[in-house]
Amino acid sequence: MERTETFSPEETFRLGQKLGEQARPGELYTLTGDLGTGKTVLTQGIARGLGVEEPVCSPTFTIVQIYEEGRMPFYHFDVYRIGDVEEMEEIGYEDYFYGQGLTIIEWAELIREILPKNHKEIRIEKDPEKGFDYRRITISEVTK
Repeated sequence: MERTETFSPEETFRLGQKLGEQARPGELYTLTGDLGTGKTVLTQGIARGLGVEEPVCSPTFTIVQIYEEGRMPFYHFDVYRIGDVEEMEEIGYEDYFYGQGLTIIEWAELIREILPKNHKEIRIEKDPEKGFDYRRITISEVTK
């Protein structure tokens, strides 16, 4: 388990960029944290680390956004509005989860039952006592 503290959105972005630079094809990262903790900022950094130059925003209403301009495909899921796992089957989630790109899933706890056995879990937490922009980011390897 790796734990990092950031004190600004720019630091959170740079951590994401480093993760993107280190990412390997076929990896899947889950991203959990309350609304407004910086999941999208971290994801934007990851995309930049992969070489994606176009703007990255959370695909809340489309469920998945695909970016192919970087060094590998980047699949950004936001499953906040998923009613049930069948909706994931309808969009062919397995092609993304088990493909040759990097998959990021925001609100992954809502679809825990279909996550791959091995993935990285990234948890972002606030602590108002340490400042408005403070974030504690914990990255864990999950193996079931």
